[in-house]
Amino acid sequence: MARIEKLIIVGAGLIGGSFSLALKKAGAVGEVVGVGRRPETLQRAQQLGVIDAAGGYDRATFSGASLVLIATPVGQMQPVMRAMAPLLDKTTVVTDGGSTKQDVVKLARAELAAHLPRVVPGHPIAGTEHSGPEAAFPELYRGRRTVLTPLPESLPESVALVRAAWETCGARVTELPAADHDAALAAVSHLPHLLAFALVDELGLRPNGEQMFSFSGGGFRDFTRIASSHPEMWRDIALANQAALSSELRRYRDKLAVLQGLLDAGDGTAMQDMFERARVARARWLPSLQPPVQPAGK
Repeated sequence: MARIEKLIIVGAGLIGGSFSLALKKAGAVGEVVGVGRRPETLQRAQQLGVIDAAGGYDRATFSGASLVLIATPVGQMQPVMRAMAPLLDKTTVVTDGGSTKQDVVKLARAELAAHLPRVVPGHPIAGTEHSGPEAAFPELYRGRRTVLTPLPESLPESVALVRAAWETCGARVTELPAADHDAALAAVSHLPHLLAFALVDELGLRPNGEQMFSFSGGGFRDFTRIASSHPEMWRDIALANQAALSSELRRYRDKLAVLQGLLDAGDGTAMQDMFERARVARARWLPSLQPPVQPAGK
């Protein structure tokens, strides 16, 4: 890919920081400037080498930028877009890392109307339960899927730049309509996070919650790992994808009702059939996964 001479990262945490570190490791970026809400976070990101300098919402920061990645929770994107809109060069491409896309497209149309040919919404389907610049590592996206949801107005060269950047990070890039992206992610990402949060909260609120946790093992740890994720970010994702996620919750509740009926009836045969279907479906899916990459020293 053509070298990105100046990259702006709005939100220098796990997603934005790992994007920066991957491009730095590949020698594909010149200067990386971080923008964010907390000066102490930007200072830490600079100390860790995630960014080269801290900036703000001013022309000096955004002037000459080839690419801007908005890597904040989706609930913070409106003020970010509004603040940066008058500062963008005519050639600067803007993308994001939000886990929902229809809302981001709507925000871009409202706040970045003059820049739509250079707006390419995206979502790297990768992450850990950790957050902040300390959590960033350059291999996060290796072998992982990134979905782009270009606008009808997006220029081919804008899409090509964003695609090449993610591919340089090691990602496998796919393009989808925003609505299709949100429907799929509601089922396989957003719903599991809600289930993990709900289970841990329900147990934690019990009078004997600590005792219950003390008897948990690897299965409980694996199922609930994502309940350690960033609460603000997942609140924003849930609300942004409310319709699709509500539909998936209803479908899951219906499946639980079926399972409750089998359990109450003592129908072990039907229960085993359900479990076997699930086991076979998961076995078919597993070979498509790349082995998880862990940050060095973590």
